[in-house]
Amino acid sequence: MTLKKRWTSRVLLVDEEERLLLLCGRDPRRPGARWWFTVGGGVEPDENYPEAAVREVREETELSLPVERLSPVVWTRQTTFSVDGQGFDQYEEYRLARVTADEARGMNILTDEARYGYRWWSTVDLATTTETVRPKKMALLLPDVLSTAGLERRPVHLGNFHEDTDPE
Repeated sequence: MTLKKRWTSRVLLVDEEERLLLLCGRDPRRPGARWWFTVGGGVEPDENYPEAAVREVREETELSLPVERLSPVVWTRQTTFSVDGQGFDQYEEYRLARVTADEARGMNILTDEARYGYRWWSTVDLATTTETVRPKKMALLLPDVLSTAGLERRPVHLGNFHEDTDPE
């Protein structure tokens, strides 16, 4: 299978209760294949990563965030995976954005990316779920980001993964 190169900007959207918004995806060619993932998506040729992040937040939630509300990059990750018969080789940058209760209530999440659902997850929910969450080990990774938000920190490279074969 030929892998399509992709560069993505992902957003850890966190509400006032320290819960993370995740969208649910499925692979129509693999019955039962289901996973939860962060808001975000591909960087367009005329965009930088922060611009792509706020565009994706707007497209997926109808929330308009200024770029200044995004944290610096907290994580990076390289992953390969397949969906609906297409293989991807994807580089990801993750940034944190906190939203108010009013902003969270005002979101309209009716995008194709969330056609199988969305949910606000606490770190306890993430630690106890048997469902697949990407990036893997989110329950272990997220508390550090939440506790150091606003501090100078270097991005953490989470590693290189093959989602279809790497164990959870």
